[in-house]
Amino acid sequence: MKINKISFSLVAVALLFSMPSCKKYLEQTPDNRAEINTVEKLSQLVSTAYPSRDYLTFTEISSDNAEDRGEGFGTLYDAIELPYAWQDVIGDATNSSTAYWNACYEAIAAANQALESIETNKLGNGALPYKGEALVCRAYAHFMLATLFATPYKIDGANDAPGIPYVDKPETKVIQPYSRGTVASTYARIAKDLEDGLPLLQASAYKVPKYHFTPAAAHAFASRFYLFTGKWQKVVDHASLTVPGNDFVNNMRLISTSLRTLTYPEFLTSFMGSGQKYNLLLLGTYSTYARFITGSSNARHGYGSKMATMFSSGKNVTGRALAYNVLSFGVPNYTTYKFKENFFNTTPDTGFPYLTFAGFTVDEALMNRAEAYAELGQTELALKDINDFYSVKIVNYSPTNDAVTTGKIANYYPTITDPKQGIIRTILDAKKAEFLQEGLRWFDVIRRDITVVHNTIDITGKETFAELKPGDAHRIFQLPIEVKTSGVEQNPR
Repeated sequence: MKINKISFSLVAVALLFSMPSCKKYLEQTPDNRAEINTVEKLSQLVSTAYPSRDYLTFTEISSDNAEDRGEGFGTLYDAIELPYAWQDVIGDATNSSTAYWNACYEAIAAANQALESIETNKLGNGALPYKGEALVCRAYAHFMLATLFATPYKIDGANDAPGIPYVDKPETKVIQPYSRGTVASTYARIAKDLEDGLPLLQASAYKVPKYHFTPAAAHAFASRFYLFTGKWQKVVDHASLTVPGNDFVNNMRLISTSLRTLTYPEFLTSFMGSGQKYNLLLLGTYSTYARFITGSSNARHGYGSKMATMFSSGKNVTGRALAYNVLSFGVPNYTTYKFKENFFNTTPDTGFPYLTFAGFTVDEALMNRAEAYAELGQTELALKDINDFYSVKIVNYSPTNDAVTTGKIANYYPTITDPKQGIIRTILDAKKAEFLQEGLRWFDVIRRDITVVHNTIDITGKETFAELKPGDAHRIFQLPIEVKTSGVEQNPR
């Protein structure tokens, strides 16, 4: 039952147990079926403390990992067209930023109910792994909201712009007043939840760990969080704990070897699977994103011919071609073939599209560490991480001939005179290719003040360009208009 657009009271419980009618729901204590009084019930509740909608659509298409494929190519969808033009999507349709906002607060509501139930029902030490999971889930959902709907965190800045409402208790009122606080206060509370929750986590608590914040997944999250806040040593420390024995090479996406041997149907089925070591956290969401990027009905805007060239020889600092899939359903409709839509039947004739994707990977954690090493002035360690990364992305990689060096970086980026910035640019470009169609490029765009350029091709074939520069209000997604009822101001436009 929707209470308002900022959050939902006991929404996650409703997914597990039957509920009273909307009219009387707030007038009575939930019945025994909704009471979280055992560790087993707690574990079920916490499993719903993850956003059930995706951010892939609006972050990917807003970034510089998307292009106009031209008049007459692809299908027009509002969920794609409006973010590509950096315009607000009105309403909470599937794949929209509002749908993701609501899903994050639903996840937060589940986490808060779990944490309150642990204390109220004195569930003991057996509940500790789930308490840790609830805290980290709450931190994660607030972090995603803060990065998408608030002014980006500025390292060493005042960060006094409005943040996002940090909800840490179950709701008991239909209309609850909230304050956005500041970016600084929001990030401080995220850090506390993350640091309090992480030591409590246990991978052994879960039957299928990849769908939960295990210690490895939480360390990957921490490496991303501290990358935003400029805590470089913490990035290094947490990223290093994502794989056993610092063995990143054998735990990453083996693009140039084992994944390359798969048939395309096998690749589509297994790439985002729980059996892959590189997937640290998998998120199951209601989403039609795969329809936009896979098949003959691709959206007009997305992965096109210009994006495809970044995998070619000479298009990265190594000079070698990358081994990623470059598949086309007829040029310029390209796809990475990473996502398989499943369909969950609620009745024999109805149901909903379901998409599983990686929230965190070993590959991202390694690149986070490389960037932190660069910021710390530890150039050789940064280069080692970069070369370990490329060693599994290039067919027949040769450490002698293909290794990235400061000299190669200087030659490839002649306009960048600062060696540290050259290394960082190398890392950002490596991630741009690695996570094409996965929505992650947007986070580097806002974190590193990267200008986004989008092209438009008219019916005559004429091409024009638009820029989304640092400081533009549309680099921050708009809050749902309904949050005004809780006293929350929207973002400037």
